[in-house]
Amino acid sequence: MAIMKMVFGSIAFVIFWVSAVFPSFPFLPIGRTAGSLLGALLMVVFHVLTAAEAYDAIDLPILGLLFGTMVVAVYLERADMLKYLGKLLSWRSLGAKDLLLRICLVSGFSSALFTNDTICVALTEFVLQTSRYHNLSPHPFLLALASSANIGSSATPIGNPQNLVIALNSGISFIDFLLGILPAALLGLFVNALLLLCFYWRLLHLQSFEEESNVGHGHEVFRLLDAAPVSEGSDRDEDSWKRATWKGSVYVVVVGMLISFLVGLNMSWTAIGAAMALVVLDFRDAGPCLDKVSYSILVFFSGMFITVEGFDETGIPGAFWDLMEPYAQINTVGGIAVLAIVILILSNVISNVPTVLLMGSKIAASAAAISEAEEKRAWLVLAWTSTVAGNLTLIGSAANMIVCEQARRSEYSLSFYNHLRFGFPSTLIVTAIGLTLVRT
Repeated sequence: MAIMKMVFGSIAFVIFWVSAVFPSFPFLPIGRTAGSLLGALLMVVFHVLTAAEAYDAIDLPILGLLFGTMVVAVYLERADMLKYLGKLLSWRSLGAKDLLLRICLVSGFSSALFTNDTICVALTEFVLQTSRYHNLSPHPFLLALASSANIGSSATPIGNPQNLVIALNSGISFIDFLLGILPAALLGLFVNALLLLCFYWRLLHLQSFEEESNVGHGHEVFRLLDAAPVSEGSDRDEDSWKRATWKGSVYVVVVGMLISFLVGLNMSWTAIGAAMALVVLDFRDAGPCLDKVSYSILVFFSGMFITVEGFDETGIPGAFWDLMEPYAQINTVGGIAVLAIVILILSNVISNVPTVLLMGSKIAASAAAISEAEEKRAWLVLAWTSTVAGNLTLIGSAANMIVCEQARRSEYSLSFYNHLRFGFPSTLIVTAIGLTLVRT
C-alpha cells in the first residue's frame, strides 16, 4: 500500500510539475491552473489523500493575503501608481547605462511592496518600448527588470508567494522579516546591477543614446502614458479635484496597510481589510475592479497545496531530507552552503513555492533542534535562497516567464541559454553574498 501511494503520488506530482513548468507541453497543453487542479484531483482519486485531508491542505490565510494584495494592486493601478513608475524610469535619463540602473532600482524596490510578478507585468512593455525607441537591444534591460524584481521581492513577506508561505508558516513578523533580509536584498541589487553592467558594458556603451534625444523621449513617454486609459470603467467626467482626493485616499490606505504589517497585525486580514476599504472609498460597483483579480492564481495555489501535501505523504521529500540533513546544518558555514545548494537546485527543478512547502517545515525543525534563533534564521535563509534562485534559469520564477512571454508577444525572444549565461553566475554570487548578511 505504501509503495502504491508513493508511485501514484509521484505520478500526480509529475503531472502537476510538467503543467506548471511547461504549460504548453505538447502531450498535456492544459496550462498551469488546470494542471494544478488535475494533480490535486489525482491525489484524492489515487487515495494518496482523503477528501478531508485535501481540503485541510488548502492554506486559507495565504489565499486571503494573496487576494487582498491583488485587489490593492488593482486600485493602485487605477490610482496611476504604475504610470508614475514609468515616468520615474524615463525622466531625464542620461543614457543606456543610466536606464539600466534605474530599471534595477525601481524594479527592486517596488517589487518588495507590490510583488515581483505585478511589477514585471507593469513595466515589461515600457522597457520594450523604450529600448526600441532608442534602437537598443532589449535583452540587458529585460534581464535587469526580471532579476532585480526577484531580488528586491525577497525583502518582505508580500514580495512574492514563497515569502507569504514562509512568513505565515514561521510566524515571523513583517518587521523582523524585513530587518532580517533587507541588508542582503540591498547589497544583492547593487551586485546584480554591477554584474549587468560588466556583462553588457560594451553593448550598452555602443548603443548609448544622446541626452538631447532622451529629453524628447521623456516627454514622448509621458504623452503615451498619459494617453493610456487610467483604468477600465473610470469616469472621465469626474473633476480633477475629486480624482486627486480619491487617489490620495488610495495611497493613504496602502500606507496604512504597510504600517499595520510593520506593527505586527495579522497580514491576511489586514490585506483584506485594506482591499475592502478601497472598495468602499471608491463608492461604486466593485465588480469591474474585482474582475481584474487573477482568480486563476488562487485556484492554482489551492490545487498546488493539495498536490504538494500529497507528494509529501509519499515519503520521498522526507527521505531526501533525511539524507541531506547531516550535511545541511544551519549553524556551520559548510552546512549553510549545502543547504543553499539544495534549495537552489530544488527551486529550479520543482519551482520555489513547492520547494518551500515541501522542505520548509523540515528545514525549520532541524534548525529548531539547535536553537530558536537558528530556526528563525533557517526560515530567512530559505526565503532568500529560494527567491534569488529564480534568477538562475528562465523558468526559475514566474516573473521571468512573465517578462519572457510579454517580450515574445512583442516579437522579441529571450532564449534559455542567454538567460542562463548571466543568470548562473549572478545567482551564485548574489546568493553567496546575501547569505552572509541574512540575520535574526
